[in-house]
Order: sequence, then structure tokens, then C-alpha cells
Amino acid sequence: MSLDLSAPVGDSPGLPSALERLDHIIPLGRENDLAVFLDYDGTLTPIVEDPNEAVLDAAMRDIIQRLADCCRVAVISGRDLQDVRRRVALEHIFYAGSHGFEIAGPAGQHKENQEATALLPVLTDAERSLREQLSAVPGCKLERKRFSIAVHYRLVDREEDVDTIENAVDEVLEVFTKLRKTSGKKLYELQPDIDWDKGRAVEWLLDNLNVAPAEVLPLYLGDDITDEDAFWVLRERGIGIRVGEQDDQQRTTAQYRLRDQEEVRRFFEQFLSRLDGR
Repeated sequence: MSLDLSAPVGDSPGLPSALERLDHIIPLGRENDLAVFLDYDGTLTPIVEDPNEAVLDAAMRDIIQRLADCCRVAVISGRDLQDVRRRVALEHIFYAGSHGFEIAGPAGQHKENQEATALLPVLTDAERSLREQLSAVPGCKLERKRFSIAVHYRLVDREEDVDTIENAVDEVLEVFTKLRKTSGKKLYELQPDIDWDKGRAVEWLLDNLNVAPAEVLPLYLGDDITDEDAFWVLRERGIGIRVGEQDDQQRTTAQYRLRDQEEVRRFFEQFLSRLDGR
């Protein structure tokens, strides 16, 4: 499969809008089997103060269902597998939880990273230590997921408290050396320090879609630094779309941008409508 995946140059600085470049993207979708990969928080739902309030609305769920009716779809999230599966609540698609440490498919496919599973007791000990150190920090929220510990500081008011949180995380890492720190939007996350991320999860999924890899065009939408691993993996074989306002300080290997969930919805509505003409 020979594709011109480079994004046309626009008039404004930064990444071109995927909505404004549909004329370039649609022919690629018509000529190849599509595989659509979607992050959850910040891509399908807005970023909210309380992660429990990140609810998928009916219009976006309908978009995902329409995509699943015509191509392969996977939702890849930092949330636990069962959590993201419950929130999307659609059959016949793939789900990858914990940044891809656990994956499930519509035909009973299941992959759990065994190296990460072996480190679950280490995560439990690290969580206990972090709770002891951060229990008195106002606004700090610890969220234990199966394969990670998320330390949220979105509700922390004082900059010195944010510094205290990062220092505590770094101190825990000095003790629990088999873990690594990643950063996201107003959070730090501790994960097993192994060679696995969203990019590796996408590669595994592409190998398990039961189609010839050379015939698949992957399309990945994500909003956070953890999605950059997937953009990098797909930079020469697929299309990466970064969701969020343009930030010249944020380096990305995505080719296009959409500003928010409303633009994500509009993009796929127009994409599906025009794709039907293939």
C-alpha cells in the first residue's frame, strides 16, 4: 500500500485542521480498510475535575457505533479495561485499558501484559506509601487503577502543594524502582516500567484485526502526551489527529488537529457521510 500521508500545509501555523483537510483524508479512507483508534478522556469526552463525571454522551456513542458498522474500532484509555468498557458500552469493538496493559476484543480476544501483572504487588506498596505522604494535601486525589496509580492535582490550589506532590511521587520512585512516572493533564501516573505503551498496544491490535497489515489505514485520535506513543508508531503508516487547542510548546507527531469533542463529532459525521459515497 503506497500512501501520501503527509498533511497539506495550511495558512495558519501549527497543525492543519482535520475538518478542513477532509478532501485529503477521505480518499485514503476510501482506498483502504480503516482501523479507528480512539482515546477516551479529552477525546470522546471533555476533561472534567472529577474523572467519574466523564460521561460519553449519546451523540458520540452513536458516532462510535456508526464507525463500528463500517470499520474496525478500538477505544484505548488510561482507565481500567472494565471502566472504559462500561462507559462506552458498545459491543463489536476492541477495548484497551490501562494504556494498553490489558486488551479485550469482540470475539473473546484478550491480552494481559504478564510483566505488568507480576508488578501488581509493587503498585500496591507504592500506593500505600503515596497515600501516607499525600493524605494531608488539599485537593490531591489518588486513583488506584489495576496497572497504575494516578495522582490528580487539578483541584490543588497552591503551587507549593503541586511541588510537594511531585516530590512525593519522585521519592516513591526512588524506592520502587520497577515503576516509572508519566505525566498527563494535571496528573502524574506510576506504571510498571516495562516496554509497553499505547503505541505498542496499537501495534498488537493491528496484528490481531484479521486483515493484511498492508491493507489497513489506521486513524488515531488522542489528546494527551500518552497518545504520542501511538502517533509515533503510526507516523508513516496511518493518520494521527491531536485533539485540543493548538499549543506551540507541545511537540507532536500527529499530522492534524481537532480543537474539541464537538469538532471530533463533526469530523466523523462528515467523514462517515462522505465515506458512504465510496
